[in-house]
Amino acid sequence: MKTLLLYNVKAGRSRAAQKIYRAAREFLLAGYTVELCGIEFDRNPFDGREDTELVVVAGGDGTINYVINCMKAKGLDIAVGIIPAGTANDFAGAVGMSHSAAEAARQIIGGEVQRLDCGCVNGLYYVNVFSFGLFTTTSQHTPDAVKHIIGKGAYIFEGIKELRDLHTIPLHIEADGESFDTEAVMALVFNGETAGSFPLARTADVRDGLLDCLILERRNFLETCRGMIRYLWRGESSQVVYFKARNIKMTTTAEGVQTDVDGQRGADFPLDINCLGGSLRIVCPCRRD
Repeated sequence: MKTLLLYNVKAGRSRAAQKIYRAAREFLLAGYTVELCGIEFDRNPFDGREDTELVVVAGGDGTINYVINCMKAKGLDIAVGIIPAGTANDFAGAVGMSHSAAEAARQIIGGEVQRLDCGCVNGLYYVNVFSFGLFTTTSQHTPDAVKHIIGKGAYIFEGIKELRDLHTIPLHIEADGESFDTEAVMALVFNGETAGSFPLARTADVRDGLLDCLILERRNFLETCRGMIRYLWRGESSQVVYFKARNIKMTTTAEGVQTDVDGQRGADFPLDINCLGGSLRIVCPCRRD
């Protein structure tokens, strides 16, 4: 099988290269035809490689996001395997991949290709979560050096700074034909289950054809903080609006709202967010009965 192994040299404290070499050994031993390629984020890694049968990505959600968008841009439908090598690895966790590079490679070799959902916002594809508001652009603003030193704690460290300046975002939302208005400090639209390894979308399923939307509504500072902590601790809060939908449209009167897709810069308002059911071919570990 013609296999392209892509890795982000800056992902996960720069361990992606080490992990992809360990994974490559497993694929070679299994008889795969392997090409290793470091990702250059200013070019499409599938240029001249359109006949690839399997692409294996070593990196975090942002790296997977980049590869999926490059693949979709060329109209390709290649099976994708994942070697977790980022800071949080949320989508890899939803799929069930081992954090050991060699074991993840063996999971791919002995796994099965499944049709999983993909999110899409204004034509930009995402595998795990689209978000905006409090904490949600933290990954973009966190220096790579800080991520490399303290890992997932970097998100918390940088995110706490945002508590000093809570911005209200007025929203008009249409979800599968139903509409409502709210004032939010944070909104996340999940395809996966976690954000920064925090289990926020507890009922999400990457196979159900639906997106899970979580909105933290604005109260005063203390109530907003309590509501956020209560949801993280108990999975419920009167300040959190939670719903599932296939199509979500959002508009706002606020200006300059930054958004995020899988840790990268996202789309601008107004937003047209869709669940593309079964649009990804992901190699998943075989389930044990």
